[in-house]
Amino acid sequence: MFKLQCFSQRFSNAASTLVPVQLPQQMETHFWYIVPDEVKNESLLNQYVELLSSCEKENVFRMCGEELKKRALLARALVRTTIARYQINSQVSPRSLKFRKNIHGKPEVERQLVDGWDQPMLHFNLSHSSSLIACGVTLDSPIGIDVEEKQRKTKNDILSFARRYFSHHEVDFLASIPDPEIQRHEFIKLWTLKEAYVKALGTGFSGAPFKTFTIRYSTATGGSFHLPWNSDSEACEIVVDPSDCPSNSARNWQFALLELAGTHYAAICKDNSNLAEDKGSRPMKLTVWKTVPFVEDQCVSGTDAVIGICGLS
Repeated sequence: MFKLQCFSQRFSNAASTLVPVQLPQQMETHFWYIVPDEVKNESLLNQYVELLSSCEKENVFRMCGEELKKRALLARALVRTTIARYQINSQVSPRSLKFRKNIHGKPEVERQLVDGWDQPMLHFNLSHSSSLIACGVTLDSPIGIDVEEKQRKTKNDILSFARRYFSHHEVDFLASIPDPEIQRHEFIKLWTLKEAYVKALGTGFSGAPFKTFTIRYSTATGGSFHLPWNSDSEACEIVVDPSDCPSNSARNWQFALLELAGTHYAAICKDNSNLAEDKGSRPMKLTVWKTVPFVEDQCVSGTDAVIGICGLS
């Protein structure tokens, strides 16, 4: 079904089992990612196809090009296998999970009664680049995530591009950075944070254009960051200033920014409005797994694969 390279022996006896995972705690985010280039087993990919609904299969095979089909398949398989891990008190298979979309098109898990047991209210969000696919999961808290390649290039000059999409505060921040390479990296970080925010809102770009809010780095003492963050800086947090969306300013948005697998920046935004104020202001607790569903799961939190930049405990 897929035109792929010869697969390695490591994948040849993949079993259709998933290791159960405890539900995230209130202040915790779970983050799963898969590297498409590491999945080369045609049999395993066909196994993932069987997890999908007929509509998902149709969408996957409508894609032009084998690599696009493969990434679309892995994205849907990652969501289904990740959510299925948390159904600890029931036998819910990845294939049986049902999804719906909110009024803005953001996918959500449909809660189901299984043997009289109500599934937990899990929120998830998916993001992918050509070289990495990620899924973030929280309990009872809307979430948005974004991943971008560190080597991402823009067709236009960074500042020209930023003036089209960013607030004037963010443009001023980028303009204050004399080193072009550092400026490019800071642009990518801001982009991932802004993407994560609009995805957490659930409205998409049309409901929250990038120019209508500002992402700021702040120190623990409340001062604003005006230089690129580095590991020797004072502990920082990330805040959003919604200039044209005052209704969102009352919500307790929590951000985290990290370097992932040495090749990507990843941003997470979650809504902690349902938590007590003192809890909502704490840094995010994050657990990260690298996975090939049904084959291998590796918790990479605390390793060089996950480097916290801002907003993490």
